[in-house]
Amino acid sequence: MVRMFSKPPAPDTRAPCMDNVLIDLTVTAHTSARTGIQRVALSLANALAARTTAIPITFDPHEAAWRKLRPWEQRHLTSGEKTWSRSVSWPWHQRLLGPLRRAAGHNRDPLPQNAGLIAPEIFAATTAPTIPGLLSQIQGPRVALFYDAIALQRPELSPLATVGRFPSYLHSLTQFDGIAAISADSRDTLLDYWRWAGWDNLPPVVAIPLGMDMPAASMRIKSAPPGTRPVILSVGTLEGRKNHVALLAACEGLWAAGLEFDLWLVGMAQRQTGRASLAEINRLQAAGCPLRYDGPVGDDALEQAYAACTFTVYPSLMEGFGLPVLESLARGKPCVCLGSGALGESARGGGCLALPDVTAPTLAVAIRELLTVPATLQRLQTEARARHFRTWADYTDDLLRWMSTLTRRPS
Repeated sequence: MVRMFSKPPAPDTRAPCMDNVLIDLTVTAHTSARTGIQRVALSLANALAARTTAIPITFDPHEAAWRKLRPWEQRHLTSGEKTWSRSVSWPWHQRLLGPLRRAAGHNRDPLPQNAGLIAPEIFAATTAPTIPGLLSQIQGPRVALFYDAIALQRPELSPLATVGRFPSYLHSLTQFDGIAAISADSRDTLLDYWRWAGWDNLPPVVAIPLGMDMPAASMRIKSAPPGTRPVILSVGTLEGRKNHVALLAACEGLWAAGLEFDLWLVGMAQRQTGRASLAEINRLQAAGCPLRYDGPVGDDALEQAYAACTFTVYPSLMEGFGLPVLESLARGKPCVCLGSGALGESARGGGCLALPDVTAPTLAVAIRELLTVPATLQRLQTEARARHFRTWADYTDDLLRWMSTLTRRPS
């Protein structure tokens, strides 16, 4: 039997004090899409900048190196442009100059080593092989955010490319000093997968619920004028797991039964898994149903949609967090959503009509109740307006506090 303390004590590996925090914005700085992950990355970067020296970085495939963002990339982060595509694009000048800089061994602005690292994005296939090299350069705590493993839990509802590379992504997370899952359900999912895969020497995983951008005080109570036609809003990417097909079927049945309301959809369509929803939208619009689909919109247009709606429906089958649920509640608008998993965590504070499932019949019953039973709608509005919501400042403070406790793991 080996006695405890039979070896000399190991050197103190606790992460040094962070003078700087690097934040990986490789995808966010090169796409105009503002998906949930891009919104998290941007909000976190802004909150970090108010608390420490935040340094946005990117992996540049043309220079084959990690580097700080340049002014043109910084400007892109604040462009606010809406897009129908998630694709990443690089300007021609960088495609041409990048290989020249690489050939010349040109690195005028190396990354600071006395820094921590936060990786809030899912690594692209071209980026993942470079993660070990990046981690080896950094002396401070190195953490990644984890959203969900839906690509493996429901592969039939996920893009094929995402499904194919997801196991490699989940393995790359084991190289960090810690993983900040965005919900308790997300944390448990990751730990369950790692145990199933048989991997060991794993980093600690904690659940730190996301923050959100709080609306102006006036938006928290803004409602449509009395007597106007009810508007049901659904905000979220049109993709398989978001389950818009079931929502559309539920609304079609209610319209056929004589209920009067408008359905307003906001969100980018995923090229592969969103086709069925788009086809149903086109069919219902051609039939004259009161259905509006705006695609991706900017912040001002989204606020206008929330102000105009009576309540929201988030029909998703599975989420790592479900930020649109809380964004709806923060504006005093009740939300119909699933009552289990990560969505159940968000719904438990009140303001939601939480459902056992989100099939079309169940959604139809819930929507009918909110349209025809004023007492239910008013109760949920009161609950929503009484809730306290975490801000990005709250989230960032919690994340930095936890990072300071981490022990550096071997690269």
